[in-house]
Amino acid sequence: MVNPGRSVLLQETERRLRRLSSDRLRVASDFLAYLEERESSEATAELLEMPGFEEVFRKAVRQSEEGQVVRFADIRRDV
Repeated sequence: MVNPGRSVLLQETERRLRRLSSDRLRVASDFLAYLEERESSEATAELLEMPGFEEVFRKAVRQSEEGQVVRFADIRRDV
């Protein structure tokens, strides 16, 4: 589902970015990259706090490396 408020916010942000000088645009880009990394780090930390997540994740990686995978098309169900 598309969030209309998000679309408006993205448009408003783009308009502001287009009005910035190159130097200020670089600063804004660096700050956005920082926020993006921060959000990613927080999501990773949240996953790592889940009991048993690391063990299950390692097992999944091992299975994938060993070719023990099933194609999505083979298990997909039309619902």
